[in-house]
Amino acid sequence: MITIIRTTLLATIFFATGIAQAAESSWQPANPKLMTKWGKALTPDTAWREYPRPQFVRDRWLNLNGLWEYAIAPRTAPIPSRFDGKILVPFAVESALSGVGKPLTPADRLWYRRAVKIPPAWKENRVLLHFGAVDFDCVLWINGGLVGSHQGGSDPFAFDVTDYLKDGDNEIVLGVTDPTDNGEQPRGKQQLDPKGIWYTPVSGIWQTVWMEPVPRPHYLAELRLSPDVESQRLRVTALLNEALPGNTLAVRFTAKAKGKAVGTTIVRINREGWLDLSELRLWSVDSPFLYDLTAELVRVKPVPPSPAFGAKERAAYARAEVIGTPLDTVTSYFGMRELSIGAGPVRQQPALRINNAPVFQHGPLDQGWWPDGLLTPPSDEAMVWELEWLKSAGFNMLRKHIKIEPARYYYHCDRLGLLVWQDMPSGFNQALRNHIRDEGDPVRLATSAEQHELELRRMINRLSHHPSIVMWVVHNEGWGQYETAALTQWVKAIDPSRWVNATSGWLDRNVGDIYDIHTYQEVPIAPVGKLDRAIVIGEYGGVGWPIEGHLWNPAMRNWGYQTYQDEATFLAALKKKLEALIPMRHDLGLSAAVYTQTTDVEGEVNGLLAYDRAKIKVNPSVLLEINRRLIQQVPKRP
Repeated sequence: MITIIRTTLLATIFFATGIAQAAESSWQPANPKLMTKWGKALTPDTAWREYPRPQFVRDRWLNLNGLWEYAIAPRTAPIPSRFDGKILVPFAVESALSGVGKPLTPADRLWYRRAVKIPPAWKENRVLLHFGAVDFDCVLWINGGLVGSHQGGSDPFAFDVTDYLKDGDNEIVLGVTDPTDNGEQPRGKQQLDPKGIWYTPVSGIWQTVWMEPVPRPHYLAELRLSPDVESQRLRVTALLNEALPGNTLAVRFTAKAKGKAVGTTIVRINREGWLDLSELRLWSVDSPFLYDLTAELVRVKPVPPSPAFGAKERAAYARAEVIGTPLDTVTSYFGMRELSIGAGPVRQQPALRINNAPVFQHGPLDQGWWPDGLLTPPSDEAMVWELEWLKSAGFNMLRKHIKIEPARYYYHCDRLGLLVWQDMPSGFNQALRNHIRDEGDPVRLATSAEQHELELRRMINRLSHHPSIVMWVVHNEGWGQYETAALTQWVKAIDPSRWVNATSGWLDRNVGDIYDIHTYQEVPIAPVGKLDRAIVIGEYGGVGWPIEGHLWNPAMRNWGYQTYQDEATFLAALKKKLEALIPMRHDLGLSAAVYTQTTDVEGEVNGLLAYDRAKIKVNPSVLLEINRRLIQQVPKRP
């Protein structure tokens, strides 16, 4: 793929030009409780060097990961004149791999500072400063000028910093506060007092920081891609950094399949269009085919006025004549696949269907935590190893549990062929947690609901063109559930191309595409049938096995829903749970099941892998055979 080649090339250019920040020999992990092999191999010069955004690639960029200065001070104090030491970005201040390993309380502010020189070749461009994610509330200064602020712990964002830059060294200062569970903002499983199913907080920068030059005055800011398999075409939208009048700017899209051009069209800026494909190759778990896509901002001969936002305008621009060379170019990729709910192996029980065929989905609850990096994987290689292990074990999906991963994670799922159920990270007031037998949803403060909905919309917007993501999970259990019907209908209206799971495993409000139960009994119970929704088990399993030498904290309670102390009893309990699904799939029309979980996490030891990924608790060949029996197609019953 073009994306892979270009990412490698960019990394080579980056190191060759000496842009990478030099490591200091004094850096080392801070009081690590448990380390992965990737964390042990990490240095400041190797921390997340890959291009961070595979679906929107430009040729030039500057990686700002590495050692920054940091300080922790009272949140009411001004920018410090002296800093406490060095922190390794992009790892959160609480993590071992940050080199700091200190808590950030709600009364504190975390400060970052570093200097950067802008490459001379960028002088004629505008310059964007990107943050992959910062948890939670941050303010940016450059060379003493206040640039802007951002609230939201999981979403990427950028600032146009052009007007704040100067020749030579530029000082970047970022201040961050994070209430963790003292607030109601989306935070997933972070808790100031981590225990049980709640984990160590993550504060500050925790994904890649980088810069890129873009053309003046206008540049491509966003692509939206949505497959239409039935019509053998891709809905394409390219948006500029601002809306403009006039009829001479457009975007030329070109799709390629293994290097061969299979479609091209021209679309007016900030409009939807259609890219017809001469060859249709479907994306699926067994054949995750990805097309390469190029989007070029071009000038065209003036197109005669016509009714806007419709077929006449699209047709006129598709025939437009391009003038000169492209003003901006980005590369991307897409997959063609179709999701639906319809007939399955059991009469009158709707099933989840992919490309017009029922596909049973089985995979782990994947929390995405690491002992040395917390929410930040120690490396891209570590993410790939884990995903490939899941594939080798015969799983065809995973549920990304109340966490949003770096963009490269979903890229790897796209190219490997792993379906993703994407949870919205939860945030809530513990006093308003509801229960499975309650009669209705709790009521949230307007400000709390607004932040949740803002970040929910951001999640859908940022991830909407990954073919691997097949389901949005709006609520998990009773963790902040509110206005279930309204939010579910809203998400479905925003993205009708995916399944929407209103509430995984808790208070069912009879909305959405899925009826989802959680069952941690020694033998899983079955969901009741539904005439209007697919039935799934959103969580089951939880077979625990604490393994000495691979525990986050041997002195704490290391638990599973059922906990065993040796391999034989662990495997027997595991097989009993997995094999109980087979008759549910064949006789009841169960569409999917999610096993808890991929790895141990802190005090939870119910993973298929130990927390450090150094101990595999079950041979993947054992899981592969059970998954083969579970996932293989069964004939439709009369």
